[in-house]
Amino acid sequence: MKAVQINEFGGSEVLKTVEIEESYPNENEVKVKVYTVGLNPNEAYTITGTYAYNIPELPYIPGYDATGIIEEIGPNVEKFKKGDRVFLSAFSAKRNTGTYAEKVVVDAECVFKLPDGISFKKGAALGIPAFTAYKALFQKAKIKAGETVLIHGASGAVGNIAVQMAKAIGAIVIGTSSTKEGRQAILNLGADYALNHISEKNKGELLNLTDEQGPEVIIEMLANANLEMDMQIIAKYGRIIIVGSRDTIEVNPRNLMTNEAIVTGMTFTSPTKKAMKEMHYGLNALLKIGAIDPLIGDIFTLDEPVKAHKALMESSGNGRTIFVVSEE
Repeated sequence: MKAVQINEFGGSEVLKTVEIEESYPNENEVKVKVYTVGLNPNEAYTITGTYAYNIPELPYIPGYDATGIIEEIGPNVEKFKKGDRVFLSAFSAKRNTGTYAEKVVVDAECVFKLPDGISFKKGAALGIPAFTAYKALFQKAKIKAGETVLIHGASGAVGNIAVQMAKAIGAIVIGTSSTKEGRQAILNLGADYALNHISEKNKGELLNLTDEQGPEVIIEMLANANLEMDMQIIAKYGRIIIVGSRDTIEVNPRNLMTNEAIVTGMTFTSPTKKAMKEMHYGLNALLKIGAIDPLIGDIFTLDEPVKAHKALMESSGNGRTIFVVSEE
């Protein structure tokens, strides 16, 4: 079968499309015929060999998220049957042969049924981004209807789903994007307002939208660029949830002391069974009522891994970057 593999650590140039032998499921595992793959920034970090959460043995096939059809079931797997449409998110899996491939073998507990009406392409936007958005909003920030939520990078893979989740429960949503097209996409997703990334130039505009109080919640995708400003604009007793950061930053703690706000970090790595069940049921409910229509960005094939990873890391945020492996 075709797969994207690395035989040495490095940048996107180490990704090679190769032919390999298929793997087969053991106890509590399933094999999925892959239709689409959702790409994550942490996969670009993993192939460098410097990512603390995962330094794999070589050769290695990257990839955690995908959609497809159950092709084979291992012993003791009862919740699936052959032919089921599924999506998977395998970051915490004990066994994951890598989703950058025509077929993947993975722990059954990391596989979820894809609701009717959600295409494989749209389903590729789920997995880590959707669960991350849910955790940030509901498990960490504990947002409530009527609260104002500022979502940085709101047209990106996590941000676009966060916008829709927050609107679904009645929050007032302000999204940011660095491009005019991104800001229009944010409004199309249902956000109440769309702004350029917050700086001294438009801080007043944001405060005006919130009656000079600032947002109660900030979902921060790039803390190294925005955290100092976040701490200045957050509402009294507000919550800043750090989802992503690519560097260090120096901040003034007095900003938090003045507004008594809370800053907390998070990652979607090894959720407890209880937390994972909540995320799965919550996401599934939102999908079934049509509250989430995931935004798809750049589309590539397995023969274009280098181009795909460059787009993944250089994109200004236009939805989920995906591989299409098989057409529906």
